Amino acid sequence: MVTDQQPPASRPQPSSAGVLVLAGTPIGDVADAPPRLSAELETADVIAAEDTRRLRGLTRALGIHTTGRVVSYFEGNESARTPELVEALEGGARVLLVTDAGMPSVSDPGYRLVAAAVEKDIKVTAVPGPSAVLTALALSGLPVDRFCFEGFLPRKAGERLGRLREVAGERRTLVYFEAPHRLDDALAAMAEVFGPDRRAAVCRELTKTYEEVRRGGLGELAAWAAEGVRGEITVVVEGAPETGPEELDAEELVRRVQVREEAGERRKEAIAAVAAEAGLPKREVFDAVVAAKNAAQKVP
Repeated sequence: MVTDQQPPASRPQPSSAGVLVLAGTPIGDVADAPPRLSAELETADVIAAEDTRRLRGLTRALGIHTTGRVVSYFEGNESARTPELVEALEGGARVLLVTDAGMPSVSDPGYRLVAAAVEKDIKVTAVPGPSAVLTALALSGLPVDRFCFEGFLPRKAGERLGRLREVAGERRTLVYFEAPHRLDDALAAMAEVFGPDRRAAVCRELTKTYEEVRRGGLGELAAWAAEGVRGEITVVVEGAPETGPEELDAEELVRRVQVREEAGERRKEAIAAVAAEAGLPKREVFDAVVAAKNAAQKVP
């Protein structure tokens, strides 16, 4: 008997065209998994997982079974595996991309595959899920109306300081991911560049049993982290305070340019960056640098 009854809207429907599905996964508590995640995992033709062992653990926790082909897709094989997945998509497959936690592409594998799919005019959709970035922002107690996600800082000290100096004048709230064994160095560098009293929050093990949010000045947090911290870390830092050009004299402008040059920036780039931070014309900063150089040359 033919009826007009439609299948449940929550289950993905077959299609002659391939679809790439980015699926958000729990950042801690598996109970946070969106209902659509189970349906997509059960019906996908191909599941590309950052860690196939973590995927098996997730499906066991959700009480479901996958029927599609499972392949690994992580930083080490992302470039090589992307053409294979695009070929499957062009052949009409529904490809599901999952990472260990949170949303693919956000400091996780996924960007290359999304870009390749878009280039081939393949549909890309998403199963929204938990986000460490937004969860940390909400819990931080800092302004959340405007923010920047900066991902992971460089491992090398000089590069880390250089990256932080690039956003020293950023007025929006900043969000970083950091490895626990580098947290003390990262916070110390932030305190050096942003100032020890700049407010911040270290969010550890979000949604997990030992969740902790430590709030305070960057100097205070750096001292706390020096004792050792474990777990998944998200750091939220208050944006720079409003400052007027009159607060930065010529000597301070020159000092800021020198700091950037010592970090590896070319003088032209350093002058432009300092001018942007101070809200001044580049010519004014350039003139201050030239005047300081001339004054130094006159000293016997």
